[in-house]
Amino acid sequence: MPHAPIARADNAADPYRWLENRDSAEVLDYLKAENTYLEQQLSDQLALREVLFQEIKGRIRETDLSLPSPWGPYLYYQRTTAGDEYPRHYRCRKPADGSLTVDEASEQLLLDPNDLADGGFISLGAFSISPDHQRLAYSLDTSGEETYQLFVKELADDSLIELPFEECDGSMTWANDSQTLFFGELDDTHRPHKLYRHRLGTDAAELVFHEPDGRFFLSCYRSSSERQLILQLGSKTTSEAWVLDAETPQAAFSCVVPREEGHEYDVDHGALDGQWRWFIRSNQHGINFALFTACDTTLNRSDWQLLRAHDPDVMLEGVSLNQQALVLSLREGGLPMIDVQPHGQAAYRVQLPDAAYSLYVQDSLEFDSPAIRLRYEALNRPAQVRQLELATGAQVVLKQTPVLGPFDADDYVSQRLWATAADGSQVPISLVAKREVIGTSAPLYLYGYGAYGESLDPWFSHARLSLLERGFVFAIAHVRGGGELGEAWYRAGKLEHKQNSFSDFIACAEHLISTGYTSAQQLVISGGSAGGLLMGAVLNQRPELFAAAIAEVPFVDVLNTMQNPDLPLTVTEYDEWGDPSQPEVFERVKGYAPYENVQAQDYPAILVVAGYNDSRVQYWEAAKWVAKLRAQKTNHNLLLLKTELDAGHGGMSGRYQALKDVALEYAFILKVLGRA
Repeated sequence: MPHAPIARADNAADPYRWLENRDSAEVLDYLKAENTYLEQQLSDQLALREVLFQEIKGRIRETDLSLPSPWGPYLYYQRTTAGDEYPRHYRCRKPADGSLTVDEASEQLLLDPNDLADGGFISLGAFSISPDHQRLAYSLDTSGEETYQLFVKELADDSLIELPFEECDGSMTWANDSQTLFFGELDDTHRPHKLYRHRLGTDAAELVFHEPDGRFFLSCYRSSSERQLILQLGSKTTSEAWVLDAETPQAAFSCVVPREEGHEYDVDHGALDGQWRWFIRSNQHGINFALFTACDTTLNRSDWQLLRAHDPDVMLEGVSLNQQALVLSLREGGLPMIDVQPHGQAAYRVQLPDAAYSLYVQDSLEFDSPAIRLRYEALNRPAQVRQLELATGAQVVLKQTPVLGPFDADDYVSQRLWATAADGSQVPISLVAKREVIGTSAPLYLYGYGAYGESLDPWFSHARLSLLERGFVFAIAHVRGGGELGEAWYRAGKLEHKQNSFSDFIACAEHLISTGYTSAQQLVISGGSAGGLLMGAVLNQRPELFAAAIAEVPFVDVLNTMQNPDLPLTVTEYDEWGDPSQPEVFERVKGYAPYENVQAQDYPAILVVAGYNDSRVQYWEAAKWVAKLRAQKTNHNLLLLKTELDAGHGGMSGRYQALKDVALEYAFILKVLGRA
């Protein structure tokens, strides 16, 4: 039997800190040894992994055409082709009848990431067509570090220019002259902190804005009306916006409202009652946000007019502007809702068929379009793109993601359950299984995240069917720290309340066991990034509750990372976790940090995945955690570490590689549960 790699433990407060010595031979040798050990331990699963890979791939239409989007004189769309890792980007002339039929005679290939990747890692950042449709601005990350090269392609002759700028964040925003581009630059901690203005035909870029506060990220985008450019600055708790007429890109940006600690707002530009207006979503009247409007010529806060008041029970998550209507993205009772307010007509709510689902405005199309597109999916229903006629509320399914082979959504049951947390709070659980599995004690895969106010709305997965068809239940624990039940739900799972995220997840696991859906011997848990922190914490606190755990790019070395302000993202994360330079914060974070709290006890089987080029969660967090677990755990359950040496936070690029990664994960689960 192969022996697990044993990491050297120094006689120091942090015995595995030497693993932070990136590019040292000793570190790379250790990571490679862990990769080899993983393959040795799972060698008997190679055939199963291939079966799973082919099974999952067999459900996906490998050659497909995306739903074309009309813009100006063209339809823009993507094609995927069997055997290719990435979709190709195209356009064709818009048909005279206004249909979405692709005119292959006028089809033009805009970008082929398969050629650009040449078998290596590639991630497409910006893909931005100029307002006159003559140029394509795009950005590429070729390492996984999320640092981008910038390119401009002349679509008339396919000539290409690589812009001579470094440390770019990947954003590229056109002004209306189709000659001026705005892009962001990263600082030493990988934070977008400077905005530059570049005019095509020159090698220079003019600094437009510098944000020195390490808590604030900078971004630039075009307004819905296409008439304004918006520079947004945001920390986890505070924001500030600046605006510039897109017709005069050489002018200076103007501040909307100077930042005030705790005031979060964002702005957009559109029309109301036939007049150009500003729209401001702000939390100045309450944590769930209200909507204001202001005259096109002024943005003074004293001139804001209330359009939609704050509602303590409903979160206003976003606003989509259109010449025909105002579309509000809301969250109520743990579910996303969309309210439409057609100009001059009665408002209505979009009606949907399932009890638990994911819903958002995918594309508002052109500003004067009579319709928008919604993306809708459920745990048992593949993603649909629905066209919503704004004036009438009529919906048409334009495209549904196909599932090849036998599949019937009605063969699966999707449910919404509620677990009672330690303090009495009701925690929602979304769940799916085959009908015949409900009511039996079955293997169950429980997923969680619980940070940054992000909502884990139920989503469909072709790959997940491989588990469901093998009798698994899949569930999502919507714990505090996420945004599923509004801003208050998020705040109840951050800073001094972070333990709620962990106790909520444990309560969900206990509820699923006590109600007969599963047992501790069949319960697998999974989470990534901040969800990896969730995994690490609950494994320390209640290891006997789980049979196996998967932690992807896990944020498990929280205390050490948050004490190093030179690392990417640390300073801006103080608003989420706290600043450990404060003694009470230090003790609080130390009390739950997974790495610090590894102890001599039995742990379930664990699979950990890291990205060597990850700039968000450094590879060494996973490596140090696994090294400490291996040294201290008191049983012989599998503990495996896979470090993707050519990838970043999102794992390997390419759709087939992603499927192989899922196949490995599922084979690990089946092995641990004795169901291979």
